[in-house]
Amino acid sequence: MGDHASLRGQALSAGAVTDAAAGLIEAGRLLFARDITFMRGAVDLETLPPFGLPELAFAGRSNVGKSSLINALCGRSTVARTSNTPGRTQELNFFDVNSRLILVDMPGYGFASAPKDKVDAWTRLIKGFLRGRPTLRRCILLVDSRHGIKDNDREMMDMLDKAAVVYQVVLTKIDKLNLAEIEAVRERTLAEISKRVAAYPHLILTSSEKGVGIPELRAEILQLANPETAP
Repeated sequence: MGDHASLRGQALSAGAVTDAAAGLIEAGRLLFARDITFMRGAVDLETLPPFGLPELAFAGRSNVGKSSLINALCGRSTVARTSNTPGRTQELNFFDVNSRLILVDMPGYGFASAPKDKVDAWTRLIKGFLRGRPTLRRCILLVDSRHGIKDNDREMMDMLDKAAVVYQVVLTKIDKLNLAEIEAVRERTLAEISKRVAAYPHLILTSSEKGVGIPELRAEILQLANPETAP
């Protein structure tokens, strides 16, 4: 395993943190330090909430660490449920972040044990959500850094490309790799997303357990949220 200070350096895309970047990181921390409220879980298109605030969706393979990452972003352990059982989250969960942004926790994909009817229902729900949400600003697509982009991830990318939804790849669990392995998966991932129509070119490397990349991801998300209103 690599030194965690070195891992943080790998997670930063531009080396030294400028004053402007430091300001964004602090503002991002404050965004998630305030009220985060569960709104509803949607099991079908009829139960989706009405359009309102900008939305940011989180997607990824089952057990990619999505719930852990969302909890790390929010600085609390009870926002998203974590489980060792693949495919536990089978609905779209909507959270209001400080009345400035809606965070959407999407069901994990790629779980082999799910019945076909559940997979079909998941596909209909996700396709309908992606195609029908003008407030959806971006999808954060989580990829396990130990495995890199897999075929199920590519299928999700195809779906996002067709729906014209911008998505940003975030590598998870980089604390499980050494520095050479991190650099290798980073280069492979950047090479692959450079060929994608809707992929956002900025890659973020994270470890929910060690806090690596979490401030940078918050700063990225901050720029998609509504501006803070004056008191």
